[in-house]
Amino acid sequence: MNHWDEQVDLLVAGTGAAALSAAIAGKEAGLSVLVVESEDRWGGTTSMSGGGLWMPNHPDMAKLGKTDSEANARLYMDTVIGEVGPASSPERRSAFLETVPEVYRVWKKLGLDWALSKDYPDYYPDKPGGMAGGRAIETQPFNAKRLKGWYDKSITVKNLPPLPVKTDDVWLIARAWSTPSGFVRGARLVFRTLGGLITGKRLFGLGGAYAGHLMRIVKDQGTEVRLASPVTKLIKDGDAVVGAEVTGPDGAYTVRALKGVVLGTGGFARNKEWRLKYHGIEGYTSAPAGDTGTGIQLGIDAGADVALMDDAWWGASVPMPDGSAGFLVAERSLPYSMIVDQEGRRFTNESASYIDVGHDILEHHKTTPTIPCWMIMDRRHRRRYLFNAFLTGAKAFKEAGILVEAKTLPELAKAIGADPAVLAETVTRFNGFCATGVDEDFGRGRTAYDNYYGDPSVKPNPNLGPIEKGPFQAVQVVPGDLGTKGGLLTDEHARVLDTSGAAIPGLYAAGNTTASVMGHTYPGAGSTIAPATVFGFLAARHAAQRADA
Repeated sequence: MNHWDEQVDLLVAGTGAAALSAAIAGKEAGLSVLVVESEDRWGGTTSMSGGGLWMPNHPDMAKLGKTDSEANARLYMDTVIGEVGPASSPERRSAFLETVPEVYRVWKKLGLDWALSKDYPDYYPDKPGGMAGGRAIETQPFNAKRLKGWYDKSITVKNLPPLPVKTDDVWLIARAWSTPSGFVRGARLVFRTLGGLITGKRLFGLGGAYAGHLMRIVKDQGTEVRLASPVTKLIKDGDAVVGAEVTGPDGAYTVRALKGVVLGTGGFARNKEWRLKYHGIEGYTSAPAGDTGTGIQLGIDAGADVALMDDAWWGASVPMPDGSAGFLVAERSLPYSMIVDQEGRRFTNESASYIDVGHDILEHHKTTPTIPCWMIMDRRHRRRYLFNAFLTGAKAFKEAGILVEAKTLPELAKAIGADPAVLAETVTRFNGFCATGVDEDFGRGRTAYDNYYGDPSVKPNPNLGPIEKGPFQAVQVVPGDLGTKGGLLTDEHARVLDTSGAAIPGLYAAGNTTASVMGHTYPGAGSTIAPATVFGFLAARHAAQRADA
């Protein structure tokens, strides 16, 4: 191509963790960087997430009184992920684990304020190499005023109120009015919120905090970020990607990228055609509207291979009256509740990691109607614990038939279309497990992760409380997700691979645009954002060192 409208060293598409990490690392390496975002708001799926990062063997582990190692984390990853092909190759697993400490230190040097979590367990803490806390971290709440008016252009501001809640708060706040520890944590959140207001801060937590911290670094580095400017075409010279066409508010223009193009544009959770093709359902996602797979398609058009397209970061969710999905985390794990299929039978460990519950819903649905299934609740569940989906009130859910209530279990069974005798048998068996503390069918409450979201005041198992006190309620549950898992195949340097397994020169990708290094599972909280961050970082570092550019 003889004419280029603009020229930079590194062109980054997207504004989630993967893209912003690439932009930061590129600038740190001395590159000129341009960031373009397809939507009119920045932050991507990261902004709508819990904001955690699964960072094994991070440098501050000793502050928690814990010991970790790369070898221990690798044993754990190998055990829980297994063999899933090149998306989670040995080289990619090693690259992730080797780079975690470096990213942690660089972000800290650039002013990112990490928040550690001693108690949040890996999702399979009983597996070899697993840990009962320490690997899942996040950032301190972010003061939006540090970005001035730019933060008002984020996805976070559009969707969430300014509340400095952290992922590490959720397990206790869910039982803020039923246990002393929950009340104390709730009080801390109130004081943290008031403290921010008194000092003139505008604090956001969770994914909005991490995205805010990253964008603050990007802005401090002087990198330009353009909204409503999607990459609409990758431009190649022979086998190499040398630039891209970007379509902004004023039309299309070309950008030469001397060192490379990084795709961090998210997955395809909002692409109903692809969801039906690969997942068999249109999807009930918590991802933002721009998560339509455009970056994946750009890569495919450039000759890239894909993998894991049949999977997502699944999780049981409540279909909301407005058509969105409310992700369930603590709610399904707390006592006095269980999940049943449309016949009234249990089919999963309700307290397991959300991806496992999501997989179980999908698998069980192949033989028994399970979409939607139902979460049955004794009155004590609703009175003792926070149910996030109902924060706006339960009336709309009842009017939509999403939430039903009955004085007796036979009446509840009829209301959800289940056989009263089957539901009665299920409840009787479940209540027996609650008395002994051992779930003989699905092992609920067996691991430290299960117990994390339980209620320690309930004995002998903090996850098992009997279903016996009415009125009873049932809420619809569907296989929601935090985004999709499948996408472009990449190597340990985040280079996009073609269908022959060779790297496409000049083309990199990270985050949900790629097939996940975590394979079909979810080793711990933040297993989406941590690899997005690490491989975005690695993409920029490799691009900066390209000898063929």
